Amino acid sequence: MWTLIVVLLVVWAILSVVGFVFEGLFWLAVIGIILFLGTLIIGMIRQRGSGRT
Repeated sequence: MWTLIVVLLVVWAILSVVGFVFEGLFWLAVIGIILFLGTLIIGMIRQRGSGRT
């Protein structure tokens, strides 16, 4: 599960950088940042939930 989350975070980070590099793709940067933060939050919530026995 963590492998998938890390891969998604890397993909979203790359999309954000590409969006900022190419001015016409600013919307891609915004979407990348939103998805990055969403994936990070979901990963943290799932980690806390799975740690309980």
